[in-house]
Amino acid sequence: MIAVTSLLDPSHSARVTELTELLDSQFGLNEVKMTPYPHLTLLTAEIPDMEELQQYLQETSRETEPFTIRTTGLGVFPGEKPVIYIPVLRTSPLNQLHARLHRDISEMSSEMGVYYNPNMWLPHISLALGDTSPDVLGPVLTFLFNYNFNWEITIDNLTILQKCGDYYLKEDEYSFGRKEFSL
Repeated sequence: MIAVTSLLDPSHSARVTELTELLDSQFGLNEVKMTPYPHLTLLTAEIPDMEELQQYLQETSRETEPFTIRTTGLGVFPGEKPVIYIPVLRTSPLNQLHARLHRDISEMSSEMGVYYNPNMWLPHISLALGDTSPDVLGPVLTFLFNYNFNWEITIDNLTILQKCGDYYLKEDEYSFGRKEFSL
């Protein structure tokens, strides 16, 4: 299973990294670091032909201009191991890109992650997952309430993250708006 993501810009990547380091030192929450790149996941999929996906993402990135997303507040996906995240507001440019990717990649995929269907997708930036518990949820949220999560982030890339052992590592990154010109 791969993830098609957008890596955060350096400034917001540093903010998220600082927060995940604090959650590790204060509460021992470190499993979110399995993906060492702060990002927005657009979808997950099982792709038999990676070369086809790479070519598609390269072309899509060339045709896509950078756009801005906004975040606000904190969110929790409940469960035995709650996920603590920063919600990303859905905007027209984000929805259009997501719908296009989901439609086209589903045609080359043998399996799509169900939570990334356009009708169910809740875009977010994860702060803690995998090693959380309902018991730590209150103290962690109380700690995070000291921070402002009203951010404006430029999205300017599509990046493939692939599971390698215990980690999701960067496979390929494609920058938006990079058209090749021939003379």
